[in-house]
Amino acid sequence: MITIYFAAGQSRWQNYEAPLRTALAEAGIIADLSPDCSDPAAVFYIIFAPGGEIEDFTPFSRCKAVLNLWAGVERVVANPTLTQPLCRMVDPALTAGMVEWVLGHTLRHHLGMDRHIINPSRHWEPTCSPIAAERPVTVMGLGALGQACATALQQVGFPVRGWSRTEKQIPGLTTHHGTDGLKAALTDAKTVVLLLPKTPATENILNMETLSFLATGAAILNPGRGHLIDDLALLAALDSGAIGHATLDVFRTEPLPQEHPFWSHPRVTVTPHIAAETRPNSASRVVVDNIRRGEAGQPFLHLVDRDRGY
Repeated sequence: MITIYFAAGQSRWQNYEAPLRTALAEAGIIADLSPDCSDPAAVFYIIFAPGGEIEDFTPFSRCKAVLNLWAGVERVVANPTLTQPLCRMVDPALTAGMVEWVLGHTLRHHLGMDRHIINPSRHWEPTCSPIAAERPVTVMGLGALGQACATALQQVGFPVRGWSRTEKQIPGLTTHHGTDGLKAALTDAKTVVLLLPKTPATENILNMETLSFLATGAAILNPGRGHLIDDLALLAALDSGAIGHATLDVFRTEPLPQEHPFWSHPRVTVTPHIAAETRPNSASRVVVDNIRRGEAGQPFLHLVDRDRGY
């Protein structure tokens, strides 16, 4: 029997206990799974989420892996006591939710849906939008979520370019990378989707200079991390009309403070960090699959690179 410590908080335990026990049984793993831990040295695996039960990982001397329930690890990866392997969450349901959010809001701006949904003057304006093939989209971040969103957008007919920090060659997708490729990826883009992790290299990657590369009136979708955008530069670009609209799901401070200008800006849509959520049933299977792999001596999936921070 192996000991698994659910250190992601009591509130999550209520939703995860049954799916985790079911997934463990289906995998044939006999485990002592608990949200309590009296003997850290006996723990083989830690199921974790930032804000959970652990700040010091040192006592967990036999722990084989820390399995994060979030896709993002920036709030734990720099913890100096965390020397165990750290795995981030790549959940098929989370990916599906992200694809739906990105596709829905891209089409909303592409079709000009607000013009008809919010039309108190009953203005009759029979103007058709261009077809998708005439609206280039840039996806920044080509991990599992970015690639899935890029594929879905291509299937609708949008010409898609991708950008990542390091070179990635993805069949059927035009890709750019690094500082040298950033301008090429953004130039004349009419929609930009931000799906990068938060690292020192990605903070404020959309700023006064890089926003100027976009097509006039472009739409920005940020379901990635709030720190990717320079808020003041974005507000200035919105006020000038250089950027047409920003749909933002993530912010530097959450919940977004009531006094923040994003709430009242007519060209900003705020969604409350709902673009993609980890679902207990599917996430539990991902976690248990990594536990199975650990017990079988196989490499863990979705292992975090400490140097890159994700």
